[in-house]
Amino acid sequence: MKKQIQALEYASQILQAVKTGALLTTKADNFVNTMTIGWGGLGIEWGIPIFAAFVRHGRYTREMLDKNPEFTINIPLGGELELAKNILAVCGKKSGRDCDKIKELSLGLVDGECVSAPAIKQFPMTLECKVVYRQAQDPNNIPAQLKARYYPQDVDSANPLENKDFHIAYYGEIVRAYIIEEKINE
Repeated sequence: MKKQIQALEYASQILQAVKTGALLTTKADNFVNTMTIGWGGLGIEWGIPIFAAFVRHGRYTREMLDKNPEFTINIPLGGELELAKNILAVCGKKSGRDCDKIKELSLGLVDGECVSAPAIKQFPMTLECKVVYRQAQDPNNIPAQLKARYYPQDVDSANPLENKDFHIAYYGEIVRAYIIEEKINE
């Protein structure tokens, strides 16, 4: 069961969760992948609610978004926070190129209502998004101190944890938002 919500009414909770870790889930070629995100933005652009997700060029998630420009943002709630830490750690360290994180973590998938990417049952607050715009960062416009901190060029970019690559901002129109609720046995 899903309780429909207005994403902007939960803005503080969503942004706090992104700051500490949320999941971005994609689906392409019948394969579902999820990755940990720690950056994102929520707001109104072009008169529509937007979630801006930032994905590095080298990430498998970027390849999937290029094939299918739909994603979900999955946010843990109170009771799931301890479980969430483990899930976020695995999804932040492993690449979907090398393993099936959904299967490895026994994540429960819930079909999206308006997008093909599913929600993650263990992270019940869900934003369904369709990419309406994407923009690669211009390295020349990033201040030197931020480039040094977030984009060091002396790392091996083959490592799934590398941070050499710059980001692409994916502006996703939030087409549906809800909280997955367990059915209570009567």
